[in-house]
Amino acid sequence: MSAYAALTRATYVASVRDKTTLFFTFAFPLAFLVLFGLIFQGQHVDGGLSSINYIAPGVLSWGVGNAAVFSVAFALMQWRRDDLLRLIWRTPTPLRTLLASRWTVALCVALVQTVLFTAIALLPFFGLRLAGPWWAAAPLLLLGVTAFLAMGLIVGSVANTPEAVAAIANIVMVPMAFLSGSFFPDDLLPGWLRAVAKVLPLHYLNDGITDAYGGRGDLGDIAVDCAGLAVFALVFGLIATRIFRWSNRP
Repeated sequence: MSAYAALTRATYVASVRDKTTLFFTFAFPLAFLVLFGLIFQGQHVDGGLSSINYIAPGVLSWGVGNAAVFSVAFALMQWRRDDLLRLIWRTPTPLRTLLASRWTVALCVALVQTVLFTAIALLPFFGLRLAGPWWAAAPLLLLGVTAFLAMGLIVGSVANTPEAVAAIANIVMVPMAFLSGSFFPDDLLPGWLRAVAKVLPLHYLNDGITDAYGGRGDLGDIAVDCAGLAVFALVFGLIATRIFRWSNRP
């Protein structure tokens, strides 16, 4: 078995065995969908679409980004604290193989999240209607997972305890969710806060999936969001590889 296959398998097994991670990855976003679905049930917005066409993409984007950040940040911190990373470093396994295994599992998790979340949102109770080029969500998810995985690598590299990981990740992700319009339309925000949102990766993931699912924008708009996510993935990736630590030891 290759190093990539072994690391991917180990990452997958660790993920499915952690019940808390499974809950916050799959059940928690669905709880938000139910909550906001009940609050805005029957309401419509411009174009005759139900409000769920704007709520569901936002909650899905937040769920995907949140899972990517927290999963890799906690794992990286734990593996480094337990000296597992140092043991890997002593083998011929390069950093890119380790990161590729994490990325593969994170992308698979995001795919399952998206299929499950979308299938439930399409139920008559919620009433999601795929009115746009829904298939364009695929490149958005790929780039979004890459960007947020890189962000999680940064968090996991600077944090040395589970408490620090949770604190840093929440400080980053919770305000980002509100500013990016994941829980309510960003049109309700003041102009200067909407400008701030444009420098946040979740804004582009949320905006792109809303365009893909709800038909609010066209493929050109989605391409712009993909480009924004690609820039964040590149910047965060460069930072993450520069500050990556194999061990807590000096």
